[in-house]
Amino acid sequence: MSTPKLQQKPAPGSEVELALYEIRNKVYPRAVTGVFARWRWALVWFTQLLFYGLPWLTWGDRPMVLFDLEARRFFLFGLVLYPQDFIYLTGLLVISALSLFLVTAVAGRVWCGYACPQTVYTEIFMWVERRVEGDRMARMKLDKAPMSAKKLARKATKHALWVAIALWTGITFVGYFTPIRELLAQIASFSTGPWQTFWILFYGFATWGNAGFMREQVCKYMCPYARFQGVMFDRDTLTVTYDYKRGEPRGSRPKKADPAALGLGDCIDCTLCVQVCPTGIDIRDGLQIECIDCSACIDACDQVMDKMNYPRGLIRYTTENALEQGYGREGIVKRLRRPRVLIYAAILATVATALFGHLLTSAPLKVDVLPDRTLGRIVEDGLIENTYRLQLMNSAETPRRFVVSVSGIESIFVTGASKFEVEPTGTRLVPVTVRTHPGMGEPGSNRIVFKVQAEDDPSVSVDATSTYFVPR
Repeated sequence: MSTPKLQQKPAPGSEVELALYEIRNKVYPRAVTGVFARWRWALVWFTQLLFYGLPWLTWGDRPMVLFDLEARRFFLFGLVLYPQDFIYLTGLLVISALSLFLVTAVAGRVWCGYACPQTVYTEIFMWVERRVEGDRMARMKLDKAPMSAKKLARKATKHALWVAIALWTGITFVGYFTPIRELLAQIASFSTGPWQTFWILFYGFATWGNAGFMREQVCKYMCPYARFQGVMFDRDTLTVTYDYKRGEPRGSRPKKADPAALGLGDCIDCTLCVQVCPTGIDIRDGLQIECIDCSACIDACDQVMDKMNYPRGLIRYTTENALEQGYGREGIVKRLRRPRVLIYAAILATVATALFGHLLTSAPLKVDVLPDRTLGRIVEDGLIENTYRLQLMNSAETPRRFVVSVSGIESIFVTGASKFEVEPTGTRLVPVTVRTHPGMGEPGSNRIVFKVQAEDDPSVSVDATSTYFVPR
């Protein structure tokens, strides 16, 4: 793990100023190809097709995914959710956290290296940078060169492309809250609302800043995951690891030389593993919190091993126990069935089953009962009357007519209107009056149950409890 260094800086006179921080050295990652690089780009394509594509897909006559905050309705494929369904969001967050714990316990920070938005957009921005300014050495040379028309043109082109990607990312983000076709029409006519404008610019600026400038600083200093990952790691967690026993002592040598005769290990000290690292670390220094398990160093080292006719795997995915005890893939797979992993998997399966089971079996109807302030009035014929307001939320994509009935006290009944029409995915607040005969129920509060049932489908039914007040 790297530590801050004392940077000495001359000051006027004989004094020396000590800076208790490490001055950032800009990282210029070198392009790399290989198996893991292809996997990273496959994840880039998958995540971005998903992110940029979902707002354009429709489900019937509405967006497939839309979080309509103004109407307080959330559309997810065929589901319509309301603020009362906040428990589903909580469950989804719990599932996401448990999934991250499970993946981390098994394979370290592979989420960071392959699918984290910071990694994905950094990959995209670096691809643009390489196309405009060249690979590692060309970029370093360009940055050191004095400002010229050629340098200005390249820098301006790069940032124009970055800003275009960032703004489209911001527009897409807002497209999850405002139908994206409507949003683009508003942008074209300069009629976007203040909150849409703010979030497009804010999200775009954050993308441009994080992926274009801060890059590894986000992973090293801002992301909390790097700090608490250690509690989820153990000696059987797969991580990108340098085989110290095989590689040391390192040193350069001719291709045809026998490393054993020279007293050297397989590492030729080419530093390509450092040059391709997006966080600028040397994996040969051991496990570090800055490592995001992207495996760029594995691809680079394997290519060097191929050229030197050495076996691949000097840098590879392995575990500390496997490296020390010398067991292979079968031993690593066997150790996956350890208590930590099994507990995470069991809890995750239980929560996911409960959440999605409840979500798929819940009725497309929700009912909230709001008692009126005036309860327990005596009306004609000595009947006792309570009034309520029922909020009916129809989650179906078709209009429905609901019938309201009540039970819980002998001879209790609904008087007046008891059938109500609710539009598709709509909400309606309706008044309901309930009466009972004198002498029914206990004086004070009594529990009653409203039954709301779809007229065309009796299986769509919800019971909602409330309180019926009988005067003393």
